[in-house]
Order: sequence, then C-alpha cells, then structure tokens
Amino acid sequence: MKFNKLIVIIVAIIFGIGLEGCDCKVVQFIFGDSLSDVGNNRHLSRSLAQANLPWYGIDMGNGLPNGRFSNGRTVADIIGDSLGLPRPPPVLDTSLTEKDILINGLNYASGGGGILNETGTYFIEKLSLDKQIELFQGTQELIRSKIGKRAADKFFKEAQYVVALGSNDFINNYLMPLYTDSWTYNDETFMDYLIGTLRRQLKVLHGLGARQLMVFGLGPMGCIPLQRVLTTTGNCREKVNKLALSFNKASSELIDDLVKQLPNSNYRFGDAYDVVSDLISNPLKYGFQNADSPCCSFGRIRPALTCVPASTLCSDRSKYVFWDEYHPSDSANELIANELIKKFGLSSTGQNAAPSPAPAIAPSPQD
Repeated sequence: MKFNKLIVIIVAIIFGIGLEGCDCKVVQFIFGDSLSDVGNNRHLSRSLAQANLPWYGIDMGNGLPNGRFSNGRTVADIIGDSLGLPRPPPVLDTSLTEKDILINGLNYASGGGGILNETGTYFIEKLSLDKQIELFQGTQELIRSKIGKRAADKFFKEAQYVVALGSNDFINNYLMPLYTDSWTYNDETFMDYLIGTLRRQLKVLHGLGARQLMVFGLGPMGCIPLQRVLTTTGNCREKVNKLALSFNKASSELIDDLVKQLPNSNYRFGDAYDVVSDLISNPLKYGFQNADSPCCSFGRIRPALTCVPASTLCSDRSKYVFWDEYHPSDSANELIANELIKKFGLSSTGQNAAPSPAPAIAPSPQD
C-alpha cells in the first residue's frame, strides 16, 4: 500500500502536478471582442465575423491568417509580452489539454461579441461576454478535476484577467436602427443598461476567483474608417466619440466602486482615448502617414467590411493607423498597448516567457 502511494507521488512529481496541487505559473484569461480575438471565431463555422483570409496576419509568424483581426499583434498580445506572460490560445481550440491551460491560460475573445447578449446578432455566431464567462466556468471545472479544488482556486486567483469589450455594443447594436436597443433606449438609459450589465459580469468573475483584473476602455471609435465613410465630410463622428468618452467615465467609476465592494480585488481601468485621438489628429507626430483610411481596402469600394485576398494593401503598413475598416494596425496597437502599460503601471512578472519584438513588415503582395 505504501509502495503504491509512493509510485503515485513520484508520477505526480514527474508531471509537475502534486496531489491536490500544481506548480503553476501565472497566466492570463482574456475576455474581449475582435480587438482581442486570437482565433475563436475561426471555430464558429456560421460566424460572419472572420479573419481567416489573407491578408490578416501577414506580419506575424508565417504570415498566414491566425484569427487576429489585424496584420499583426493585438493590444493584449503586446501587454502580455511586456509582462513576460505566455500568449493564451483560443478557448475553442479543441486540441488544447488541461496542461496547455495551466501553462498558457486561455483567450475567450470573439469578434462581434459585446457586453450585451443581443450585440452583434447579425454576425450570426459570436461569443458575448456572458457566453465567454460561461466557457470560463467550464474551464474551471476542467482544471479542478485535474489538480484539485484547492490548487485550482489558487491558480485562478493568481492569474491575470483582461476584459476588453464595449465598442460593438455601440457600433453593432445601439447605433444601428435594426437593433431594438437603438429605439428602446436613449444615450443615458442605454449607458445605464450597459454599465449595469458589466457590473454584474465583473462581480461574477470575482466570484469565480478573478482578483487581478484590467478593464480596457474605448478609443475614439467615431474615427475608425467605417464611421468616417458613413459621413458626407469624411470626418470623425463626434456623437460616437462622446459615447466612448461616456463609457470610459462610467466604467472607471464602476471599477472604483467595485474595488471598495469586492474583497481582495485589484481591479483597474485604463484607456488610451487621448493618445489615440491625438494620433489620429497628428499622425506625423507619431511616425504615421495615414490615420483616416484602411491599409487593406477594396479599391474605391467603401466600406469594404473585411480584408480579402483581392484587397489592395498600402505600401507601408507600419505607417497606417488602421489595418481595415474597424481595426488598428500592429503599429497602432503597439502605441495603444504602451499607453495602457503606463496607465496600469504594469511591470514584468519575472517569468520566462520572453517578450516578442514587433514583427518585421513583410513586403506587400503588390510590391
């Protein structure tokens, strides 16, 4: 009997998992939309929000589409790299094991997803924040069955959490007349509804063990190319920008309130609105040349809602703020990430995952 117990202990040590224990590293769990998606929507076969065609991913790794809605890295990628944390894989990747989760964490972000369940329904399939949290609960059950409740609770409480949603709740919900929210609410009552929903969701995450959590605010979403092209002047839509500012103010106040309420919570809010607004107004100041149109476009046809193989790419992607009609380029994401790192006061965890440098810009297919 003693011999059998000794064998079990030896096997557990070899695989790095103790009895009711785990020599676990700090990992990230990321909840978000297309700005943070790293491939979940590729596994949603009916979803219309996809980044699975060239030229998405052209400046990252092998240059093939990887599920990110950009030519390179996401803001969450860059921040995680700076902290020395591994990049979490998409939760819907069926090849993942419990060991993968313990080493790398998970990314639940989904293009088209929002804080509200009704947001982005015309994409047919997407993961709302409620659904992402539901999947996270499944992850917890999986890890508990692997390493035991006590070790799992410790693992999840020591992890880093990112919540980065909200833009779709405006652009692909409240501001579109085909959604009932657009004529059920006004600006003030919709904001109350949105922030109230986010409050509930963040409290649920705290109940599931989230203690180190960052909430990303919104940028000047009225200045993305899609919004500009909807105007007769080509200028930013200031009403939309005001909604982003209102969301950021309400979210910041929400986080301050939750920190007072939730035990042992280190919840932080940060946004890069001001620096992105200045970047868009003064691109040359930051080394950019274009801040009002997408690098990947379909000739004169605007808006081109996605980047496709027949699209035309700009000659220097590092000089464009926007990759497509919705999403920033890798270079812009790096600027945004660096601003958030300052706002959050982040420093490396001291773990061994080495930060990756900005990708080398591959030649454009037309070059």
